[in-house]
Amino acid sequence: MKTLLQHRSIRKYKNKPIAGELINKILEAGTRASTTGNMQVYSIINTTDANVKKELAPAHFNQKMISEAPNVLTFCADFNRFNKWCLQRKAEPGYDNFLSFITAAIDALLVAQNVAIAAEAEGLGICYLGTTTYNAKEIIEILKLPKGVVPITTLTVGWPDENPGLTDRLPLEAVVHNETYQDYTEQSINDMYREKEILKENLQFIKENQKETLAQVFTDVRYKKADNEYFSEKFLNVLKEQGFM
Repeated sequence: MKTLLQHRSIRKYKNKPIAGELINKILEAGTRASTTGNMQVYSIINTTDANVKKELAPAHFNQKMISEAPNVLTFCADFNRFNKWCLQRKAEPGYDNFLSFITAAIDALLVAQNVAIAAEAEGLGICYLGTTTYNAKEIIEILKLPKGVVPITTLTVGWPDENPGLTDRLPLEAVVHNETYQDYTEQSINDMYREKEILKENLQFIKENQKETLAQVFTDVRYKKADNEYFSEKFLNVLKEQGFM
C-alpha cells in the first residue's frame, strides 16, 4: 500500500543497468496480472539496446528518458500468438475484431501496471508514455510487430536520479460513486477542482500558456481537438492494418 501511495513518475535515471535477474523477476510479477480467460493476449518488448532506443525516440517525441532509462518496455495487445496456437490445434480463431482488440489492450494494461508496481517495490522508478498510441505505426515498424500485435503503452524503467514531489490527485469523492453514478453539479465541480486549480505549478501553467483557466491549458494546448482527431484516425488505421477491424 505504501508503494502505491508514494507513486511518482520518474523521468531522470542513473547510468546504471538493471540486473537481468531483477528485470525478469519484475516481468514475471507482471504476468501474474488478471487476464481474460487466462489467454494472456499480450506481449512485452524489453528494449535495452541503445540503437533501438534511438530509433524509438522520435516516436515518443524525443523524450530524453527513452535513451537514458536502461529498460524501455513496450506493452502490446497480442492475438498473434494465440491465433497461431489455435490454428496449430485445429481451432478456428475469430479474433479479427474490435472487441478482441479491447480484450487484448486491457490485458496489456493490467500487466503494465503490475510491472510498474513491482518495479517501484524494488526501488526502481517508472514513467508511462502516452505517446505509444499516438505513433503506434512507427513503433510497429521499429519493433517488427507482426499482424495481430498493437503497442498500447510504454514504461521507462531505471534507477531514479530525481525525487519529484507527488502529483496532485482529485479527492476520492470526485471519482468514487456509491451504488449508482451521481452526476456532477456546478458546485461539486467547483469543489472538486478547487485544490488543483490553485496549486502553484498549475497557476504557472496558466500564466506560461497565456490562458484564463487550467481547463483551457488542457483543451487549447495539451490535448487539442485537432490533435485528438488526427491521432484517432491514425490509430484506427493501425487497427485495420493489424487485423482488428
